[in-house]
Amino acid sequence: MPTKEDNHNVISLSNPDALVHDPLTDLLRVGARKLIAQAVETEMSLFLEHFKDLKLPDGRQQIVRNGHLPEREVQTGIGPVKIKVPRARDRAPLEESIRFHSNLLPPYMKKTKRLEELIPWLYLKGVSTGQMSEALAALLGQDASGLSANTVSRLKDQWTEEFEQFRVKDLSKQACAYIWVDGFYPAIRMEESRHCLLVVIGVMEDGSKQFLSITDGFRESEQSWKEILLDLQYRGLNAPCLAVGDGALGFWNALKKIFPETKMQRCWVHKTKNVLDKLPKSEQRKAKQRLKDIYLASTRQKAEKALDLFVSIYSKKYPKAAQCLKKDRENLLSFYDFPGAHWVHLRTTNPIESSFATIKLRTSKTKGCCSKKTGLAMVYKCSMSAQKKWRKVRSPGEVADVLSGIPFKDGERIDLAA
Repeated sequence: MPTKEDNHNVISLSNPDALVHDPLTDLLRVGARKLIAQAVETEMSLFLEHFKDLKLPDGRQQIVRNGHLPEREVQTGIGPVKIKVPRARDRAPLEESIRFHSNLLPPYMKKTKRLEELIPWLYLKGVSTGQMSEALAALLGQDASGLSANTVSRLKDQWTEEFEQFRVKDLSKQACAYIWVDGFYPAIRMEESRHCLLVVIGVMEDGSKQFLSITDGFRESEQSWKEILLDLQYRGLNAPCLAVGDGALGFWNALKKIFPETKMQRCWVHKTKNVLDKLPKSEQRKAKQRLKDIYLASTRQKAEKALDLFVSIYSKKYPKAAQCLKKDRENLLSFYDFPGAHWVHLRTTNPIESSFATIKLRTSKTKGCCSKKTGLAMVYKCSMSAQKKWRKVRSPGEVADVLSGIPFKDGERIDLAA
C-alpha cells in the first residue's frame, strides 16, 4: 500500500503549478546568473583589450563600452536564468562597425544545448509535443513558457533539415577502417507499414566512431543493404577493412557485391544467442562458457581448437547447435587478423546495440505521433547525442596501420622487413 510519503513524491505533469517551491534551486539559479555575468564581462574585457589601440582622429577610444542589451531568459538544466549581455559601441562612422558577440551567449540563444538534447529524448520516451511544456515544467521549474508546442515543432523541422544534410555528407575526407551494421524495428509507427531502421557506424582513421548512415529499409533485405552501401560508396566511403554484423544474409550478400575486398566478422553476441537457443537450458551455462573460450582465446590456433572441441562435444546430441557455430567458422575468427587492442570492438555490434537500446524501449503511448519524416529525424537527433559521448577505439594509432595494409597475426603487427 502506498504511504503518505510516496504520494507526496508523485508529481503530476498535468499540474506543474503543484510543484513544491525549492529554495536550493533558486539559490543555484542566482549563483548561475552571477557566474554567467562574470564570464560574459570577461569576454567583453578581452574584446575591449583587443581593440584598445584603435583611436579616433581626435584621440578618443574608437571601441567603448555601451551598457547592456535587454535582459533575456535562457532555459537551462536548472530552469530559466535571466541574463544581460554587455554591449559595445563603435564610434567610427564605418559602414560595417565592429560589434561584440558573446561566444558563451550567442544572439537569440534561448536554451542550452543540453536542453536541446533533452527534448528529443522526452519525445522518444513518450512525451508528445503538446505535453512537452508540462514535462519540462516538472523538470526545470514552473516557468517553461519559452518551450511551447510551437517551439518544439520548429525544433523538429530543424532536426529534419540536419538529418537531410547528414544523409548527403561527404565521406571522402577520412578513410574508414571498420564498420558495424545492424537493423532494428523501433516502436515508432511511421506512415508506411512497419519498416526496419538500418544503421552503419564507422571507425575513421583517427580512431573516432561516427554514424555513417541511418535510414529505413524493407526488413534487412539484400536490396535495402545494397542501396545503403552504394550510397556510402557514392558519398566517398572507401572499402572498409572489416565489417561486423549479425547473421542477416541480406547484408553479407550486398557487401560481397559492393565491397568484395572487405573482410567479414560475425557478431559473437548474436552467434552465442543463436547457438544457446538450440540447446536445453540445462546445457546453456556450460555451453556459454565454452563459447567464451573460443572468442577470448589469445591466438587463432587456440580459438580453432576450442571451436573444434565445442563441435565434438555437442554434435551428436545437439547437431543443430554445433552446425550453427561450425557454418560461420571463418567469419567468426576474422578479428584475429587485426590489432589486439581492437578485438574488444570487433567481436560484437555493441556500439549500435547500446546506442539504440533506449530508442527500442520507446513507450507505446506515442506510437501514432510520428510521421516517417519526423521519426527518422528524432532517431537521428538522439543518435548524434549518443555519438558525442563516444570514445575513440583503443590504440587509435593502429587504425592507420590497418588502413595502410600492414598485416597482423593474432593481434600482433607482422614486420615484413624481417
